[in-house]
Amino acid sequence: MTAKLSPTQMAWRAAQDIDDGAYVNLGIGFPEMVAKFQPPGREAIFHTENGILGFGEAPAAGAEDWDLINAGKKAVTLKPGTAFFHHADSFAMVRGGHLDVAILGAYEVAENGDLANWSTGPKGIPAVGGAMDLVHGAKRVAVITDHVTKDGKPKLLKACSLPLTGVGCVTRVYSSLAVIDIEGGRFVLREKLPSLSVAELQAMTGAELHITAPVADLIVPEL
Repeated sequence: MTAKLSPTQMAWRAAQDIDDGAYVNLGIGFPEMVAKFQPPGREAIFHTENGILGFGEAPAAGAEDWDLINAGKKAVTLKPGTAFFHHADSFAMVRGGHLDVAILGAYEVAENGDLANWSTGPKGIPAVGGAMDLVHGAKRVAVITDHVTKDGKPKLLKACSLPLTGVGCVTRVYSSLAVIDIEGGRFVLREKLPSLSVAELQAMTGAELHITAPVADLIVPEL
């Protein structure tokens, strides 16, 4: 089996691209871990759809205040300046273009930037939720995802087969094997695991990978 990055390592890599002072929304699941890995000297301001801006790290086990949670029902802490607001105001921030970055999970990403991160059925996420607003309200949309499904099928495709969350919205994918930009309706390979050849990566990708500059090694710490 091909070695791959853990969810924590993918989150670390995504965190390296967040600018100091950026307003950021993190999706439920893998993306929530991005908040743990802000680079030294940088501090993002995290937003959650249920109405908190500028919250802090997760509390220690046993010290949770369950009146203070994010959209994924995870406990958070307060920082000086943390703000609370109505759910409707939270989505006015999203729809008004006040978020710099949204980082979401994915079931499928198409080479033109289409995103599918919900599905119907007994094991699916039952509704698209706030993601449909985030993907068109944030200035930059990135995805954290395993490169393939549990049964080895590509998640990066020519076209999505599942219901779309947004059209042409994703600009970068942080996968368990590579960092891939979406430019001009195509996947552009930026970084890959050094243990993996381009041909091997292509075999696990459902659309053509384009190379427009030297491909860097995807190096992350042991986490």
